[in-house]
Amino acid sequence: MFALKSGYGREVRGAKSGVFGLSLSAEHFVLPRLLRKPVRILARFGRGEFTPPPYAASMLTASFLAASSLYGAYLGGHMPAMVQGVTARSGFAVDQIKVSGNRETSEIDILDKLELDGWTSLVGFNPESARERIVSLPWVREAAVRKVYPNTIEVRVDERDAFAIWQHGSQLSVIEKDGAVIAPYVGGRQAMLPLVVGLGAAEGAAAFVAKVQAYPELASRVRGYIRVGERRWDMRLDNGITVKLPETQVEAALADLVALDKSDALLTRDIAAVDMRFTDRLVVQLTPEAMERRQDELKAKPKVVKAATGKRI
Repeated sequence: MFALKSGYGREVRGAKSGVFGLSLSAEHFVLPRLLRKPVRILARFGRGEFTPPPYAASMLTASFLAASSLYGAYLGGHMPAMVQGVTARSGFAVDQIKVSGNRETSEIDILDKLELDGWTSLVGFNPESARERIVSLPWVREAAVRKVYPNTIEVRVDERDAFAIWQHGSQLSVIEKDGAVIAPYVGGRQAMLPLVVGLGAAEGAAAFVAKVQAYPELASRVRGYIRVGERRWDMRLDNGITVKLPETQVEAALADLVALDKSDALLTRDIAAVDMRFTDRLVVQLTPEAMERRQDELKAKPKVVKAATGKRI
């Protein structure tokens, strides 16, 4: 009986132990294994049996100040700058940039669009934003920007294809086949591109130039394709001759022009223009020098005839 009473007394006394007066006996609940040790430490702290380690107050204060600083930086929008600074000084500062695919676009312009400084961190660098800035460059059709840890950025660009130089008024622009303007003409390798002139020339040049290029011997001599009234084309050759083509049946007119040049060396003569706009005839305009010689010949012809007639008499 005494043993039973003693056991009962111990059970009751055990039920009184707990954290801040809360019972932890099996009659109430059983804590998960992960929480048992922290709860025991709290229980000891509540009974005054827990002694904090040295400098615990200083460590808690420092942790509180650090957490407050991070939270303030987050609220103020300074967190990205803090990440950049910390990671850059930890070995992630960008110090290598590899650019490929650029022919007309300067590497300096691409680097400028990356917006790097001496302490830009690869961790905080946004490749998508950089890609959008690079695509805004005139010659760039598409771009890809990739981070290669720990300190390298790779940039690959796909540039637009130049087709011709378009002269509109006093301005010269490099254009694509569909007539879209790429950039102002500044010389260099674009000097070898065909020149198209006039209103509507940019949009219609590709189809017309393709027709002329079907005759390589003629295309190699063309220095300018001139759009007239948004209806038809003239061609300016390397020797200054202007060929005026009709509005329709352009292929037939080009074939006739090439045939006449082969048979009669038409395009090497001292003429200013060849007018092929009429279906029933070909009109050739002489140069001023050739016209003057022609007039002199016509003036001298009656004298020669008269002299020849007098001799016969």
